[in-house]
Amino acid sequence: MDVTNTGKRTGDEIVQLYVRRPESTVARPLKELRGFRRITLRPGETVSVKLTLDASALSHWDAHARAWVVEPGPVEVMVGRSSRDSDLALRRTILVRP
Repeated sequence: MDVTNTGKRTGDEIVQLYVRRPESTVARPLKELRGFRRITLRPGETVSVKLTLDASALSHWDAHARAWVVEPGPVEVMVGRSSRDSDLALRRTILVRP
C-alpha cells in the first residue's frame, strides 16, 4: 500500500491490517487486527508499506482439539488507516483450503 503525506509538515501514519472470517464455525470478531506498521513521512513523501500475513494469524484456539486451528474458507483481508470501513483502502478476499 502506498501512503503519501499531502501536508506541509512531517507526520506519522499507522498502516493497519485486519482480517474477517465471514464463514467461521466459531464466534469471531467482525475485524481482527493482524498487523501494523508505523511510518514517518516528510511533506510530499510517498512510502510503499508491505505487511506480512502469516497463516498463524488466521488461527484460533480450538478447546476441544487443544490446538491452534486454521479453518478453511474465505478470509477478507483489509488494509488501511483504522478499523473504520471508510479508512480501509484495500480489500481482498483470499480462500484458505484444507
